[in-house]
Amino acid sequence: MKRSQFLLALASFSIVGGSFFLRTTFNSTKEPKIITDTSRYQEIRNQLWSDNDQVKHFPNQIPTDAKDVRIAYSPELQGSSFFQIRLKQPPNKIEKLLSQYRSSAKHKYRGGNTNDHINQPNGVPTTFFYTSGSHTESFPPNYEILVLNTEDKGRPGFKWNHGNSYGVAINTSASEIIYWSEKW
Repeated sequence: MKRSQFLLALASFSIVGGSFFLRTTFNSTKEPKIITDTSRYQEIRNQLWSDNDQVKHFPNQIPTDAKDVRIAYSPELQGSSFFQIRLKQPPNKIEKLLSQYRSSAKHKYRGGNTNDHINQPNGVPTTFFYTSGSHTESFPPNYEILVLNTEDKGRPGFKWNHGNSYGVAINTSASEIIYWSEKW
């Protein structure tokens, strides 16, 4: 009887330990790893991002006069990916960029995030504030979100189920620009 109890305990321990190992392994592979290392910017922009047209508005390299640079890149996992670079530049450069992107934007929003924007009349998906440095998902109202392009790859009845969008978010009072691209 003692031997059977020992074998039963060993089997139970193996099942519990094995399921913990499997759960840990599968959970860690499902979580996207967000890359925030700015030294990898050019590698991400030029090699890892799969569609160069969606990042052609991004700077080729981090500008030498840029300050407080942050990036957030999530490699494609189950069809979704995002890439953002946030940086401060001199006010005259930000004003020039705002003028340039305003004139070519297909959609314009003030603050908010992709969920807010898509739910407006004729709204389109945009992005979340991945480079906020906090758990904030939405851009404050002092950001102007300018959508340069969107592509709905959903099927009838499932609008925006798949697609992409890209653009910039500009805060002139902070002298800041965020370049972004999203795929889902």
